[in-house]
Amino acid sequence: MSQDGKQGTGGGRPARPRKVCLGVVHLDPLPGTPFHEAGSFARILDDAVASVRALYEGGAHGALLQTVDRVYSTRDESDPARITAMALIARAAREATGGGFRIGVQLMRHATKASLAVAKVCGGDFVRATAIVGATVSTHGLVQADPLDVMEYRRKIDAWDVQIIADVDSMHFQWLGGGVPTESIARQAAFVGADAVCLGGKDEQRTVETIAAVRRTAPDVPVFLAGHTDHENAARLMAHADGAFVSTCLNGWKGRIEVEKVAAYMDVLRSLEDTE
Repeated sequence: MSQDGKQGTGGGRPARPRKVCLGVVHLDPLPGTPFHEAGSFARILDDAVASVRALYEGGAHGALLQTVDRVYSTRDESDPARITAMALIARAAREATGGGFRIGVQLMRHATKASLAVAKVCGGDFVRATAIVGATVSTHGLVQADPLDVMEYRRKIDAWDVQIIADVDSMHFQWLGGGVPTESIARQAAFVGADAVCLGGKDEQRTVETIAAVRRTAPDVPVFLAGHTDHENAARLMAHADGAFVSTCLNGWKGRIEVEKVAAYMDVLRSLEDTE
């Protein structure tokens, strides 16, 4: 997802616009998880497709389908029923949108290989990886990266056209023990095969400073905001980033995404690009 439309390190599809908006579609617990509500899958599927359509019609550039549950495995694994459910949602999202709209998959907390498989089979464009290098502590335990395993599997299923956006400093990932600058983590992530990185938190100034540090150390690595962006701060933050994962300001966290809110966010990005 490079700024200039060139392919990423994994030979992925060309990027379209300079400032990329990827709306996050939060999915209720899927089959195969402890808190899945029996009989709710049809509603989950309908809600997801409606939100993806709102993103598409509102002018966003893509959607990240992200599972939301109360408990997760911290290993790179996922229940077969959960993977199947995500595949059905991803395929329906692909069929509901036109060419060039990006579909992403993230089976939380750490099922990167399963996410790659769903994206590859269902015509998806990218996955978001909690940990591609290093390790992080979550409320569910220790999440440890295994980039060799991920890249071997990526090669096995020939998923180089599915790009990997790796968290390097965010609500999902903080380097265990600290002491390693985010820019170094970003460079390492790109070196092992990530096509882009995402970072950022509630502290806007720190986010901007961190992006600048990554630009100096790894200038060819696209940087996405990991969240904490809305209509009010988008112009300030996106002046420094290549793209953003956008969620709460579009749907209030768990409701269906609203097309009007998407369009308003995209108006902010267009006004920013017009001034560059």
